[in-house]
Amino acid sequence: MNLRRRAAAAAGALITIATLAVGSPATAAAVAPPGVTHEENPRVPEGAVWTEAYFPSADNSGVELHADVLRPTHLPSHARTPVILAVSSYFSHAGQTGPEGWTRTGPSSRFADFTSGTGLFARGYTYVMVDLRGFGGSTGCLDWVGPGEQADVKAAIQWAAKQPWSTGKVGMYGKSYDAVTGLVGNNLRLPALKAVVAQEPVWDMYNYLFSNRVPRPNVTGTPNAYNSIATMAPLPDDTDRYRANAQYEQSHPECLADNLTNNNNPDPDSAYWRARNLAAQAKGTNTPLFVTQGFIENNTKPEDMQEFLDNHQGVERGWLGQWEHVRGNETNDQGQLLMGRAGFFDEVMRFYDRYLKGIRPAVHDPAYAVEDNTGAWRAQKTWPTPSSHTSAALADGQYVDDGLASTLAVPAGQEWDMEHYTDPAPPAAKGLALAAAGSYFTWSTPVASRLRITGTPQITSHASAPGNIMVRLWDVAPDGTAVMFDENVALIERAGRVAFDLKSTDWTLEAGHQLGVQIGTIGSGSWRDTPSGNTIEITRARLNLALQNPRFDVPTQGDRSPFLDTYLRQYTRTLTGVGEGTFRLALRHRP
Repeated sequence: MNLRRRAAAAAGALITIATLAVGSPATAAAVAPPGVTHEENPRVPEGAVWTEAYFPSADNSGVELHADVLRPTHLPSHARTPVILAVSSYFSHAGQTGPEGWTRTGPSSRFADFTSGTGLFARGYTYVMVDLRGFGGSTGCLDWVGPGEQADVKAAIQWAAKQPWSTGKVGMYGKSYDAVTGLVGNNLRLPALKAVVAQEPVWDMYNYLFSNRVPRPNVTGTPNAYNSIATMAPLPDDTDRYRANAQYEQSHPECLADNLTNNNNPDPDSAYWRARNLAAQAKGTNTPLFVTQGFIENNTKPEDMQEFLDNHQGVERGWLGQWEHVRGNETNDQGQLLMGRAGFFDEVMRFYDRYLKGIRPAVHDPAYAVEDNTGAWRAQKTWPTPSSHTSAALADGQYVDDGLASTLAVPAGQEWDMEHYTDPAPPAAKGLALAAAGSYFTWSTPVASRLRITGTPQITSHASAPGNIMVRLWDVAPDGTAVMFDENVALIERAGRVAFDLKSTDWTLEAGHQLGVQIGTIGSGSWRDTPSGNTIEITRARLNLALQNPRFDVPTQGDRSPFLDTYLRQYTRTLTGVGEGTFRLALRHRP
């Protein structure tokens, strides 16, 4: 690490970790670590002192990573603390996803809600933000959670653990992209990493851009968005080293071109996407893990979540429910918690204190707190917890793969980063006729008692011709009012067997309701499909479901997530011509 002399505070210059203010008495140095405080720069959180550091990535590529370090001001410079680490594309001094109008440089405020809401520095933690390669003050080409970024995460964990002010115990924190890097940290199996908090991650990077070889509307928009973030200009008062690193892409334009080309690959079995399948890589890992996931998320969706959690063998905590792309502590303008459940930061800190400080919590938190579509919360030891499984035989049928030309498709050139992308809302419709050539339905008989569809539904079938297939699940009331609560699509490359997972779900059917299974062409702006025009016959279709008995739910605190009602408004239709049902959903009456 190059040492720099500290400029006058009035000039707003930055310093690196080993620098002391000129003329500082030895006694002052013993009271607080050197660096820039909130009083000197309002961008620094209260109770923290800010320094910058640089270190190499772990892949011997020559990539230099930049870190912003926030240490507690009330502790001496030699005091060892646990480290909360976030590794991300969003920590540029100029802004998270674009310039934010800062007139003076300073550490990112991306998780200022976390550091202030937890009293992190007063509790004796150090907080470190590391720029992934290609972003902020780091060099190198951005690598979309590939081997390069995974090496960056490894280097960041090892660096944070080895600093003289570190106890050697590291926890990771993030939401969205920096939640993904937390999953990467878990998969690296590093002894220094003791706990991961990952809110609304992507569990397999392929699924963010494709679904079973069908591109999503953001297939080029998302790489373009990260190219834009990577090329954000540094601030005028950033250090020379930071500014030089931030402008890396100017002399390496191939970084941006390769990011577009590499991510436009529809083959999930390619080496490129296998390296980014975090769910598969989690097998046998055991880092204590605290996750959140919205089942009706319109951004980072619950695809391959169950595979990741099944593969993960360590301690797990989870908040799972009916919300959009939000943080556990986030509120709306009316002060309602957007996840509906109180105490997120308290629980997060009990989790960190337990695994980074060895403090056993006085409060018992459930392993999983889960909200279903009724807005009720329950506690579970794990997720999912099915009472039984069923394999429903679906009716044979056919449809014309015409794409049902949608007005919802996102323009191909539009940029959407992982933090802000949302699927377009469907158009309002009072009724949905079943005689259209684009799809057909199979119905369950009305359920005799309340039951929950949980986990990850799976569909298998045989298709007569190439084209596209969409499967949707509907919760249908006796009067035909129905809510579409799960869906996924696949490209049929050739006639023959087609099998794929739907999104993970947690949806309770009331007594007397039916499950409707719609199979047909892709009629949604959530994908950018190419209709084949073929008439496709579907035979031997089966829907595999995990069922749970709500009778055995253990209630836990939590209110109805506000987004649930928005989702119900968007996805409720009136289905006409609903049949009596050809398959039965039944439960074994035991937990």
